[in-house]
Amino acid sequence: MGLSSFERGLERMVDGVFGRAFRSNLKPVELGRRLLREMDDHRNVDVKGRTVVPNAFTFRISRADNEQLVDVHEALVSELCDAAREYARDEGYWFLGPVKVAVEVNDQLRPGRFELVSQMQQAAGGAGAGSLVLNDGTRIPLASKPVVIGRHPDSDIVLNDANVSRRHAEVRAAGQGFAISDLQSTNGTRVNGLVVGLDHPLANGDVITIGSARIRFEAS
Repeated sequence: MGLSSFERGLERMVDGVFGRAFRSNLKPVELGRRLLREMDDHRNVDVKGRTVVPNAFTFRISRADNEQLVDVHEALVSELCDAAREYARDEGYWFLGPVKVAVEVNDQLRPGRFELVSQMQQAAGGAGAGSLVLNDGTRIPLASKPVVIGRHPDSDIVLNDANVSRRHAEVRAAGQGFAISDLQSTNGTRVNGLVVGLDHPLANGDVITIGSARIRFEAS
């Protein structure tokens, strides 16, 4: 499933800058296939019985291919990260930290050839991996620093909604995962439709409802 989404992402851009960039022998879909295979090949089981896989990936490509990547670097990295997250959800894999993809030049490689090195990197503070996905698709990575959601302009996630309190809720690291706390808001905070209070643990795919906003929690 992760690779299918990756291919669809490339198709959306192939008539634009991707079409110009990849006239060489380097095929973006091969990068995606290799990344997913890397996750399968280096999976392990942690002390909690979870199947953990690499979350930090470094591709090494030729200088000629790198020059063609300049215009599409951010888009390609984003698609690769999304493919890894979706594949992990489908396969029941866990990450120890946020997904990262880097691209480096290796002058020993010929155009069209590449190498991939992967690692399991724990998030700062040992909280594991997590992110909040907003209505418009914006992804807010979670770390050891709490994320405040509210109507106040100084909130980490600002929701311009009269039904949202100035400081409505807070998501923070809790053990190796994350939890959400309602900050005594006027209209309450819901997770999967149920009103929650303090330190409600979040599971992958949980939907947080605050006012009219629906925010998805992803443990990856």
